[in-house]
Amino acid sequence: MTPSLDGFIDFIGRNVLLQIPGESELLFAIVLFIMGLIIMTIVFYVAGVIVVGKRRALLSDAFVISLLGTFVGNICLLFFPSIIGLFLSLIVWLLLIRHYYETGWLGALAVAILAVIIFVVILFILGLVLGVTILLFGTLAF
Repeated sequence: MTPSLDGFIDFIGRNVLLQIPGESELLFAIVLFIMGLIIMTIVFYVAGVIVVGKRRALLSDAFVISLLGTFVGNICLLFFPSIIGLFLSLIVWLLLIRHYYETGWLGALAVAILAVIIFVVILFILGLVLGVTILLFGTLAF
């Protein structure tokens, strides 16, 4: 008895062949990832400077925290798609902040909380600016 291709195509109820992105979708995902990485680097840098000081919070450390945190956090969520994955992802972020900013657990938690607050404020400002732009011009495509 040979294994059928249907088991491969129907992977957890989804058609794998239809999930392969096209070139434009892949380019959009790469640009979105790079923009998110830049924004998260700035957010972690500002939060780190406020909490641990300018001597311990370097822009390069913020970049590494953002890059590794995104990568390892997504791996955790991929293999543990529940509250366990979220908890492991949070622990990874805190370990990265703790290691690169040379602070304790409370300092890492303070940096993380402040980073979330700064990120929400940035999203609110961007939403406000883009919302006004859409109201004025009707669309984002100029």
